[in-house]
Amino acid sequence: MKTISSQDPYAALRYSDFRYYISNTFLFSATILIQEVIVAYELYKMTHDPLSLGLIGLAEVVPFIATSLFGGYVADQKNKITIMHASLVVILLGSVILYTMFQPAIYKSLTQNEHLACIYAVFALIGFAKGFYSPASSSLKPFLVPRAIYHNSSTWSSSFWQAGSIIGPAAAGFLYAYLGLTHTLLIVIGSFGICWMLLAMIKTRPEFPRIVTPLMESLKEGFRFVFRTRIVLYAISLDLFSVLFGGVVAILPVFAEDILKVGPEGLGLLRAAPSIGSLLTMFAMAYFPPTGQAWRNMLIAVAGFGVFTIVFSLSTNFLLSCAALFATGVFDSVSVIIRQTILLIYPPDEMRGRVAAVNGIFVSSSNELGAFESGVMARAFGTVPSVMMGGVVTLAVVSWIYLRSKDLFSVRLS
Repeated sequence: MKTISSQDPYAALRYSDFRYYISNTFLFSATILIQEVIVAYELYKMTHDPLSLGLIGLAEVVPFIATSLFGGYVADQKNKITIMHASLVVILLGSVILYTMFQPAIYKSLTQNEHLACIYAVFALIGFAKGFYSPASSSLKPFLVPRAIYHNSSTWSSSFWQAGSIIGPAAAGFLYAYLGLTHTLLIVIGSFGICWMLLAMIKTRPEFPRIVTPLMESLKEGFRFVFRTRIVLYAISLDLFSVLFGGVVAILPVFAEDILKVGPEGLGLLRAAPSIGSLLTMFAMAYFPPTGQAWRNMLIAVAGFGVFTIVFSLSTNFLLSCAALFATGVFDSVSVIIRQTILLIYPPDEMRGRVAAVNGIFVSSSNELGAFESGVMARAFGTVPSVMMGGVVTLAVVSWIYLRSKDLFSVRLS
């Protein structure tokens, strides 16, 4: 690889394979979110039950967790691009099935429960595919740039992912409002096809000798590494518990429809607000990386996320709600970059797929199980109290980890 200064804020972008990778990251995250937002909104209109939104997350996370460890094992000894291509084909097939399910003839021929069951089955199929796609993607990234600019590549890959998280939800609301559900699903199908082509343009093909350790023992190695490397364990745990209890994304349709009364366009803006905060912060962090006093910044960031989650729960004003979500994105972006840099630096190359799989289980648990938890809590205690309790639990978790990890304040990642 060519020599590029680690102080260059655009260092990682000067590698063509990395540019193709983050372009795919952007489009994939945007497309997945467009699909999730429009289907979730349609389900809430159909059922007016927040639990139906949480079940989307549960349907996706169960097969993801069931397959992710094996997906990491495969990623450590097979061609990562091939794995991602095959997974994308399965995800695209799920989108085609969703498109078919919402055609008038099919829609009218099924009862509501049958229709819901089919939709949840599709999200389970997508979760299964992501169990292979996610560890392959995460373990590919370190091989696209030199080690000296890992922190810079983390900033840019997170920025492009967050850009997709902005464009996706915002576009979803307007596409749903002006093109309708089925036409938007056609756009989703085409976008996944472009993702497949972007991956095909990456020339780097890292491969390693075949793993001779028995399968179950090999899978355990990933867990052992995470649990004996305290900074990795605590960084992943902070993300798990903050999003598991403090995340509000899954039940935003309830806020948009019943509390703030802003419709699908407002829902798109609410979904985009945290990602706008994240993206702007991440661009700033390309120049001012947060990895110098990494652990202090990590704890402050997660605490800030919890505080503004509470603010959002109490707001009945649309602009204040958007501002609070924007702030959660600002703080979340700091913790994401630090965690991704930790995961780039600490795992050995031959174990990256399995460590990425363990991280993926934690992250997916926080996102999809968090969506289920949000739906259950909103149904049991009410939407506003459930979100407020989530913010309080996040602050409690930060306090507990702070007391157990003071020695990590001396860690420097850059």
